[in-house]
Amino acid sequence: MTPKPPSHPSPSICSRCARLLQPGCGDFYVVRIEAVADPTPPDLSEEDLAVDFEREMERLIAEAEKLSEQEMMDQVCRRMTLFLCTPCYRLWIENPTG
Repeated sequence: MTPKPPSHPSPSICSRCARLLQPGCGDFYVVRIEAVADPTPPDLSEEDLAVDFEREMERLIAEAEKLSEQEMMDQVCRRMTLFLCTPCYRLWIENPTG
């Protein structure tokens, strides 16, 4: 049986200060962040329902054609993994929005 590759990159340096990290020494934290666009269904008014849907779809497609695949995906969901040394983690966790 072939070993399964890790689901995230192996840590080597702190994502914040670039300090060398030593796996297995307990000197860093793995922070996983997931950002998801507002999942709440929109409130639709009578005015919204009166829109020419074919024209609106054409407009939305034209807008989407200007974006890369990555830009479109980032508008819906984005995940990232940070590796933070202990000092950087302590600073980050107290004020994650910086």
